[in-house]
Amino acid sequence: MRMLGPLGLGTAPLAGVEPDAAHAAVEAALDAGINYFDTAPLYGAGAAERRLGEALAGVPRHSYVVSTKAGRRVVGDGVEYDFSAEGIKASVAESLSRLGVDRVDVVHLHDPDEHVEQALDEAYPVLDELRRQSVIGAVGIGMNSPEIPARFVRETDIDVVLIAGRYTLLDRSAADDLLTAAADRGVAVIAGGVFNSGILAGGSTYDYRPASPAIVTEVERLTKVCASYDVPLKAAAMRFPATHPAVTAVLIGCATAAEVRENAALWRHPLPAELWTAL
Repeated sequence: MRMLGPLGLGTAPLAGVEPDAAHAAVEAALDAGINYFDTAPLYGAGAAERRLGEALAGVPRHSYVVSTKAGRRVVGDGVEYDFSAEGIKASVAESLSRLGVDRVDVVHLHDPDEHVEQALDEAYPVLDELRRQSVIGAVGIGMNSPEIPARFVRETDIDVVLIAGRYTLLDRSAADDLLTAAADRGVAVIAGGVFNSGILAGGSTYDYRPASPAIVTEVERLTKVCASYDVPLKAAAMRFPATHPAVTAVLIGCATAAEVRENAALWRHPLPAELWTAL
């Protein structure tokens, strides 16, 4: 598997901006040394894949890494779950077309929460065969909960797990089993959702709902600790997942070039080792 990270651009926000803005965000990422991009058919019903592909069209293929997803397939103007063998084959082919490439570095099974057995029995074997054919470079699973990915780590030969929001300054539940299993099996882990949908980046939502008073109080504590070390909370939130040896990349979603540049600078912000103990 080609190396991922350490910092990657999540492209879901690119589906919600004008194409020129999306292209500028990708260019800013490349200028900042970011060469890993994650996308999915779900994001804007294929719009994010198309915009990413257009932005990378003139970039040498060997110089960047792309992961996309399968299991949530574009149908008409919407997206439907489809973990059937034929659905997975078609979804990968459609993603390749939207991206404008003949191969993709990683394909993740996307949120098979209610389709676990079909994902194991039908979807995974298709991705395994595409990996053998070098149509895809690696097989992964991307979810918001750690239990099912841990099962895939143990029962299949996946290469990578994308876990969103479950190894952060506020929620470390992925460490209980998933990260240990991944480290034991040599499976790479990508950490997404590191701001827990906004609360760790100055917002007010936690897991896409208004943050509870307990969460707000904890964020206030974290903010004060970071300030005592002259570190923005957002910088600590970005870097924290990378402190685990199983985590090889951190994904940050950005909609504009300015956001990309801001986050790239925060990623490079000096963080004293003592900060983690204090947090």
